[in-house]
Amino acid sequence: MVLFVLERVSRHSVAESWRRLTDWPRHADVVPLTRVAVRTPAPTREGTVFVARSGLGRLAFDDPMEVVAWSPPGGGVPGTCRLVKRGTFVTGWAEFEVHPADGGGSRVVWREDLSVRALPALADRPLGWSARWMFGRAVDGLLGRE
Repeated sequence: MVLFVLERVSRHSVAESWRRLTDWPRHADVVPLTRVAVRTPAPTREGTVFVARSGLGRLAFDDPMEVVAWSPPGGGVPGTCRLVKRGTFVTGWAEFEVHPADGGGSRVVWREDLSVRALPALADRPLGWSARWMFGRAVDGLLGRE
């Protein structure tokens, strides 16, 4: 199990950063070899389910996720979203908050608890490094920071 936290500051407003982070199909544009399919009708809310399929051919796996907490930003209150990974290969949760940033724009705090089935605890440290790098690049791409 790997727990990590990312923090990013964006030039975008809180509402725009929230929109970019919660556009689930757009995640496929910033995560290589990944497609995302939303399984429930719009708009996103608690109970929304989507599946990220990552990899190539027989080396691909599905990462189904469900939104279990959904509170869009508004009225000076930050937005919060929590996802639970419902897969058999990758499990855990992710949550993010979008706050107003000092001086304008927004500040994103992303927390993730990630486990990969059949991966020994000895691999947690390398998994943590690679997950922080990969999710950091994904958040940067979603926020237009690449």
